[in-house]
Amino acid sequence: MLLETFRLALLTVARNKLRSFLTVLGIVIGVASVIAMVTVGQGSTQRVQSDVASLGSNLLMIRPGQPGRGPGGGQNDAPSLTAQDVEALLTDIPDLVAATPSASRTLNAVYGDTTHAVSVTGTDNAYFPVRGWTLQEGRMFSDAELRAGTPVCILGTTTSNALIGEGNPVGITFRLGKITCEVIGLLDKREASTFGQDDNDTVILPLKTFQRRIAGNTNVSAISVTFRDGTTAEEVTPQIQSLMRERRHLTDDQDDNFNVFDMKQISSMLTGITGTLTGLLSAVAAISLLVGGIGIMNIMLVSVTERTREIGIRMAIGATEGQVLLQFLVEAVVLSLIGGFLGVVIGLGLGWAGSSALNVTFVPDWQITGAAFVFSALVGVVFGYFPARRAARLDPIEALRHQ
Repeated sequence: MLLETFRLALLTVARNKLRSFLTVLGIVIGVASVIAMVTVGQGSTQRVQSDVASLGSNLLMIRPGQPGRGPGGGQNDAPSLTAQDVEALLTDIPDLVAATPSASRTLNAVYGDTTHAVSVTGTDNAYFPVRGWTLQEGRMFSDAELRAGTPVCILGTTTSNALIGEGNPVGITFRLGKITCEVIGLLDKREASTFGQDDNDTVILPLKTFQRRIAGNTNVSAISVTFRDGTTAEEVTPQIQSLMRERRHLTDDQDDNFNVFDMKQISSMLTGITGTLTGLLSAVAAISLLVGGIGIMNIMLVSVTERTREIGIRMAIGATEGQVLLQFLVEAVVLSLIGGFLGVVIGLGLGWAGSSALNVTFVPDWQITGAAFVFSALVGVVFGYFPARRAARLDPIEALRHQ
């Protein structure tokens, strides 16, 4: 009996193709939107976590600027950091493993007929282990090069490919801004990038080279520090803040004019924001499911009116109220399941396309996908029940007289 009811429901759906399509459209949009939003949100969350992990473990970053303005906020209003701050941090805070200064600027790199805009960083050799970099070719800076500010550099793979294509760039010289720089090393390719920027598109110089030949000052824009395993950021951060306040001659009534960022806290904050936005967008998308359910109820009520005489004939030849109720309820559920299936397929496709466009990992949430499909079936049951009950309660005599 149930199989026959499903067969009749499918025949009815197939007989009214356009009406059926318009009926399930709301379900399709709702399910597809929820799945696509959650998929892109999951990929974005994973991207944030991998971006922060790529910076290294147990990492804190110190930047000039007022706290609360974000990374680098208010740097123009605050004194710059110095290389002496790095020495003081390593000397006075025993829990620190390493500290490295850095200063950055975007410049044009020119090799032959090729010009490429690249992020240039001045730093020392401690920068590489602190930020999780290893060398694929060549060597790091020598002590003499660091002290003298020699114009030598290490390239990221993206920069190397942009300038010379595939191959080993060690030994070539190219123009970087107004200076000529010799390549002494090539970094290993890093798969993850930091907050949407390509980490592999970089040129790294000795700090003094950057300060003397590019910046024209001794400013340090950031200090990256790592602390020992077994020590937490909550223990180290107050020590750093106390030392930096002392070195920057801040009195008790003055606010900090520097920031200490815990990269894990930033990761948690960004992950929370991403999750909240994904939830809000998914909730908005889920409203389409309710709209689709109302559409199904509306069309089923119209169908009951159109098929009143058919219902009367069925009841006259022996169909019970329960059988009529089941017939119309199954039709509503079939429409919802068709919409749910199409919505899942389209939603996964949109999620893949969105993940590719945003350059994040395609991470489908199969629990949400299954829940959206099941919910679409429940929408059919809930919104299909009232038209089905109306059909089942028709008076057979009146139904037969209906034209």
